[in-house]
Amino acid sequence: MRLQLFSDLHLETETFDPQPAPGAELLVLAGDIDANWTALERFAGWPCPVISVVGNHEFDGRDLHHAWPLLRERCERFGIRLLERESLVLTSAAGQRVRFVGTVRWSDFELFGAAGRERAMRAAAYFLKLMAAERGGEPITPELMRQESLACRAWLAAALQVPNPGPAAPGGWHSTVAVTHFAPSLRSADPRFGAQPGSASFCNADDDLIALADVWLHGHLHCRHDYLVARPGKLPTRVVSQARGLPRKGESEGFDALKLIDVPDRG
Repeated sequence: MRLQLFSDLHLETETFDPQPAPGAELLVLAGDIDANWTALERFAGWPCPVISVVGNHEFDGRDLHHAWPLLRERCERFGIRLLERESLVLTSAAGQRVRFVGTVRWSDFELFGAAGRERAMRAAAYFLKLMAAERGGEPITPELMRQESLACRAWLAAALQVPNPGPAAPGGWHSTVAVTHFAPSLRSADPRFGAQPGSASFCNADDDLIALADVWLHGHLHCRHDYLVARPGKLPTRVVSQARGLPRKGESEGFDALKLIDVPDRG
């Protein structure tokens, strides 16, 4: 199966006209597409199926409890399948069955371990102030975000460890693709900033989970990555970020809007 991936288009402020990549069998949106949600309409009638996880900026100025059902309804209106702590098995034209496991993931602030959590949470206060989101009428604090993140982490770990009954069985699959907005490893940190407390607002230490997926797609960092993570006895996991970022900061330089990502058939 061949995938096209977009994230961090920020169409609430940026000008960009997304176009289908020739040969893509699925479009994956990995969050921060449009904080206003209006640009989601651009993906209606897309020539292949569209799935999405949500980014943090989709909740700017909103209450999580109220926003989730409204955003899901809007995605459904335009034919976008929103995945939040959900799995979905799709079949390619060649018969390859691919399981997609998706969640926003959020930050648990343990990128540098428990000892670095307090500094990371202090650094996150700036980003959360800009986000200005709430949960149940209460402003999102680093503590509340960590709660959300740990729930995502628990679900993701359990989902990735579900035994595969095999591609020939009902619900079985050949390959697994994890899709998160937040990055799963410090290896995905923006090279402009490197390893600093603020990086824990963008990357999680999910390195132990990466080996459970064949491909891991993410966004959130305004840069692009495409690297391999070794797995003993198996082909490596491919980790890809295809963020466009903000052109005024030079972040879109080198962005290939038509890049295709092949999901290997490991059935």
